[in-house]
Amino acid sequence: MTSPTSPIHAVLSAYTSAVYAQDVDAFMQLYTADARVFDTWGVWSYEGSQARRPTIAQWFSSLGTERVQVSFEDVQVTQGAELAFLSAITTFAAISAEGEMLRSMQNRLTWALQHLDGAWRIQHEHTSTPIGFADQKAMFHRS
Repeated sequence: MTSPTSPIHAVLSAYTSAVYAQDVDAFMQLYTADARVFDTWGVWSYEGSQARRPTIAQWFSSLGTERVQVSFEDVQVTQGAELAFLSAITTFAAISAEGEMLRSMQNRLTWALQHLDGAWRIQHEHTSTPIGFADQKAMFHRS
């Protein structure tokens, strides 16, 4: 486990800032060029960050005046010199232009990070939501 001031936690902070600012470039810089992403939504996987860029740009542009506030809970990090692994519960909350929370959802997040050119970058991302046995529906909030 690393401290909340570690360079790995700085990636979480940069992620949060990039999403809130709807800054596609800042968001994409968090990933390696060959990052593989297993996303929760719509696509089985993205192979390379450029394959994912249009989806991120579409997500941000679809928000209009809303912002997305990202927070992380239960963050666990295992870190070596060149590789690190992180898992967390992530909350995405839609915030109105007036600062009111409109809706939110949670998912499970796992990152494999690689230290490249003096910075930690996400090499692999896996997000998921559990599916209820009884109704086969995604559970978007932890009980």
